[in-house]
Amino acid sequence: MSILETIIDIPMEHERNVCGQFDSYLKKIERTLHVTMVSRDGSLKILGPAETVGRAKSVLNNLIELSKRGNQITEQNVDYALSLCFEEKDAKILEIDKDIICLTANGKPVKPKTVGQKQYIDAIRKKMIVFGMGPAGTGKTYLAMAMAIQAFKNGEVGKIILTRPAIEAGEKLGFLPGDLQSKIDPYLRPLYDALYQIMGAESYLHNAEKGLIEVAPLAYMRGRTLDNAYIILDEAQNTTPAQMKMFLTRIGFGSKVIITGDQSQKDLPGGAASGLDVAMRVLSKIDDIAFCTLTSRDVVRHPLVQKIVQAYDEYEKREEAESKRKAERIRKSTKARVAAREKKK
Repeated sequence: MSILETIIDIPMEHERNVCGQFDSYLKKIERTLHVTMVSRDGSLKILGPAETVGRAKSVLNNLIELSKRGNQITEQNVDYALSLCFEEKDAKILEIDKDIICLTANGKPVKPKTVGQKQYIDAIRKKMIVFGMGPAGTGKTYLAMAMAIQAFKNGEVGKIILTRPAIEAGEKLGFLPGDLQSKIDPYLRPLYDALYQIMGAESYLHNAEKGLIEVAPLAYMRGRTLDNAYIILDEAQNTTPAQMKMFLTRIGFGSKVIITGDQSQKDLPGGAASGLDVAMRVLSKIDDIAFCTLTSRDVVRHPLVQKIVQAYDEYEKREEAESKRKAERIRKSTKARVAAREKKK
């Protein structure tokens, strides 16, 4: 195997951002691609097999370009660039970065960070109803909120409606103090958090007072017709089939609907069917409805979250396989007992 040596120039003002604190990002690239890197005077020498050196060079060039565009390079950026380089899709990370949805109240751009998120955003732009499924940390609700706020600012819709079922996450909280709004606010807090970050508290309160932005439990949707609105249903895995049907039949003219959920985190009573699962089966062949499934690769929170999601996925697959094997053993045992009884007769 031939050893190749190549040199990359990293502008001084981007060196720390690209290399990470104490060269942590370079060390991660070295471990993953089995190359050796030597940094000296703004130049980075890469040594190793030709194929892996080419991948390392591509990853670093992409990170440098992201840094030049004003991005703060994170461990998630490095991990994702490395994963794409094995699929020969590493250039896509720059294409994704161009798609700026909106700016937060602090002026920070909101944009997709993975191929899955980009496909999700594209589906929202093209379809009237979009189902976004995936594990925690994949940006399902946050990106949907950003799209809704941008459409509202551009005058494409006259109202934003955010809703979710008011179900405790495996706990019985009892009676909460205060008026009705105080009682339901804890269930809707994640929606408020995203609104405040993207729109700003003052802008949100101003529009909420006018009734242009509404955050409400799903039960409040019954009997309404929602025209010219951007409607987001969050935590849809906790709806019943009847609730999901009720919600989908509220949609009026000029509206766009995004339904988000994580099928692995249901808080419904044992044995109850999820409205999200039923809707996916019933509506799968309707043209103007898109179904986007994000995976652990699309997690953009702390890298540890991605590892946790993957660990749970693997555990659930093992448990499901074991349950199938157990059921098959029981079936065969029952069949053998029945055959034995028939033989005695």
